[in-house]
Amino acid sequence: MPSTNTGDSTIIKNDISLWLTTADQGSLLQKQSTALVFGTNSNTYPNIDVDSTQKFQTIDGFGYTLTGGSASVINQMSPSAKAQLLQELFGNDSTSIGVSYLRLSIGASDLNASVFSYDDMPAGQTDSLLQHFNLGPDTVDLIPILKQILAINPSIKIIATPWSAPAWMKDNGATMGGGLLTAYYNVYAQYFVKYIQQMKANGISLDAITPQNEPLNPNNNPSLYMDAATENIFIKNSLGPAFLNAGLTTKIIVYDHNCDHPEYASSILSDAATAAFVDGSAFHLYAGNINALSQVHNAFPNKNLYFTEQYTASTGSFSGDFQWHINNVIIGSMYNWSRTALEWNLANDPSYGPHTPGGCTTCKGALTITGSNFTRNVGYYIIAQVSKFVPAGSVRVSSTSVNGLNSVAFTTVDGKKVLIVMNNNNSIAGFNIRFRGKWVTTSLPSGAAGTYVW
Repeated sequence: MPSTNTGDSTIIKNDISLWLTTADQGSLLQKQSTALVFGTNSNTYPNIDVDSTQKFQTIDGFGYTLTGGSASVINQMSPSAKAQLLQELFGNDSTSIGVSYLRLSIGASDLNASVFSYDDMPAGQTDSLLQHFNLGPDTVDLIPILKQILAINPSIKIIATPWSAPAWMKDNGATMGGGLLTAYYNVYAQYFVKYIQQMKANGISLDAITPQNEPLNPNNNPSLYMDAATENIFIKNSLGPAFLNAGLTTKIIVYDHNCDHPEYASSILSDAATAAFVDGSAFHLYAGNINALSQVHNAFPNKNLYFTEQYTASTGSFSGDFQWHINNVIIGSMYNWSRTALEWNLANDPSYGPHTPGGCTTCKGALTITGSNFTRNVGYYIIAQVSKFVPAGSVRVSSTSVNGLNSVAFTTVDGKKVLIVMNNNNSIAGFNIRFRGKWVTTSLPSGAAGTYVW
C-alpha cells in the first residue's frame, strides 16, 4: 500500500475513492479504505478506458416515482423521522444520497390507496369547463411532502404523467382501460394546463409531463389506452397549442412505455408539426432491449431520451435485482443516451401497499416504512450507487466495458470523474482503470458494483 512516512504518522496516498455494494449485502454503498493510486506499472489485467474529452448527454437526474402511496406512508412518520429521511434522500451532504429527479402521477396511479382524477363527476355528468377541477387528495400527503423536498433541494426536477383521464372523458366511462373521446381532446389539454398551473401555485414547478403512462397497457387500475396515432394528434392539435397559449415551458415527452415499441416514439417524432412541441421520449424496460433508446437517438439526435420507470418485485432477490438494474436501468439507460434513470415506487408499507383494487401487489418500494422506522431495499441502493456521485448537470463521457465488466462514466460540474462498474463474472475480477496514460489496478467481487470517484 503506497504511503508517505512523516515521522509519527503515516499518510495514505489515494487518488480514487471507491464505494462498494456487494451481492451478499456485506457492503452496502460503503466507502472502501483500500488505496487506489494511478501509476504506469504494466500488468496483464484488462483495461477500462475512461476518456473525459469524449462527451455525450447531460444528466437531468436520478430518482424514483413519489407515488401517492409513498407520500402517505412517509407523511405518517413523526416530524423528526420524516425530516431526517427526506434529508438523507434529497440532501447533498455526506450522509445523503442526492436524489435529483422525481416522477409524479397526475391524479392517482395504481399505487394510491384509491382511484381518483382531479375532476371526477357523478355517472352521466360531464364538466367540459373543468369548473370542478381540484388537486383533491394530493393536497393531503403528496404536496406537503413535495414542499419539504423542495426546501431541501429547490432545483430537483419533476416529471408528471396521468394513469388515466377522468372517466367521463373516456369511451368506456371507466377508470380502467378505454380511450380518450375525440370530443374531449381540447378539454383534456386544459386539464394538463390547470394541473401545471395549480401545482405552480403550490410552489411546485413541473419540468416535464408525458401525455399517458404506459399508453399500450389498458390493464392497470387506473389506465387508459392511447396508441401512437392518437397521442400524435392529441399533442399536435390540442396539448401543444394549449401549452403554447398558456405560456407554459413544461416539456412534453412522448410514449413513456416499454423498449419493445420504439416505433411509437419515432412515429410521433417523424411528424414535424408535432415534434415542434415535443422535447423527447420516455421508456420503461418491462419488455424489449435498452438499446432501443439508441435507435431513437440515432434517428432523432436532437430529441432527448428519458428512462422513467422500472420496478423491483417482492419476489426478487437483492443480488439478482441489483445486478440487472445496475446493468440496464443505470449503465444501460445512460449508455443509450438517457438523461434520467428512475426506479418505480419510492416507499410502501410492509404489505406492499397502499395500492388501488387491481393495482400492483408485488411492487417493492425503495423503502419499506413501518410507523417512523424504515428499511432500505434494493431499489434504494440501485439509485444511490449513482445519485450520490453524479448530480444533475453532469455529463456522460466515454468508458469501455470488457470481460464481463460493464461500465459508464461521467464528469461532474465541479470536474470530478465518476466511473460505475458492475462485475457480471461468476468470480472476483481484477482490472485497470486507465485515464490519461496512467492506470489504477482494482477488483470487484462477483455481482458487485463499484463507484470510483477521482
